[in-house]
Amino acid sequence: MNLFEAIFVRKSVRSYTNEGISPKVLEDILKQFDEINGLFGGVETELAIFDNRQNDYKMLSILGIKAPYYLVLYSEEKDRAMMNAGYLMEQLSLYMYTRGIGSCFIGNPIIKKKYQYRDKKRMMVVMAFGKPKGSCYRKQAEAKRLSLDDLCVYKETPRQWMKQLLDAARMAPSSMNSQPWRFVVFDSRIHIFSKKHPSDKLGKWDEVNFGIMFANMMTAAEEMWLDVDLIRLDELSQKNFQNNQYVLSAILRP
Repeated sequence: MNLFEAIFVRKSVRSYTNEGISPKVLEDILKQFDEINGLFGGVETELAIFDNRQNDYKMLSILGIKAPYYLVLYSEEKDRAMMNAGYLMEQLSLYMYTRGIGSCFIGNPIIKKKYQYRDKKRMMVVMAFGKPKGSCYRKQAEAKRLSLDDLCVYKETPRQWMKQLLDAARMAPSSMNSQPWRFVVFDSRIHIFSKKHPSDKLGKWDEVNFGIMFANMMTAAEEMWLDVDLIRLDELSQKNFQNNQYVLSAILRP
């Protein structure tokens, strides 16, 4: 199984054994992180693994997800840093699923103040992970996701590669399964929108959600050998849309 295949069979794991993961595999996870390019350049990040097999980080279990390990991503506090964090962590999640390791994003983690910062970087995203009780996979049809017809407005007839990008995007996990993304689809570009917020900015968890979704989309693009740029277009960012707000565009290079 590769990262692209993992998109369609992964499920959020909320129940784990307390079995340890070998130091070699933990090291491989850290190495994988070092090889991932961020969604936005110039944002410094750092990854830490918290070993919770002795319940040293029990506060993280208050929300009902007690795991033997937690991945913690620290980042500079810059614009769209949360989106960048979601983008990085989803790729790590997919990588772990290729190794039979389950994971689950944790919203609003409760953790001691001494762990909230590292080298002036703030904790952005926490992910539980470990060996699951039962399987960490499910059939694609079992995922509770909106259909592409519900998520997309088609301005032009999409080609097959476009449908594959969109299908990978719609499979992304999101907080409370909110699936906040909407897509306006052309022949060689996708304009991506969010449900509108009172302000011009996304909420912090929607930023993470969109980062996760973009990771799925770009993983699919790499699988299909497509050169796709995620960029923000001035002509769309300056427009006021009634029910949605513009986020980014995915544009196929000629």
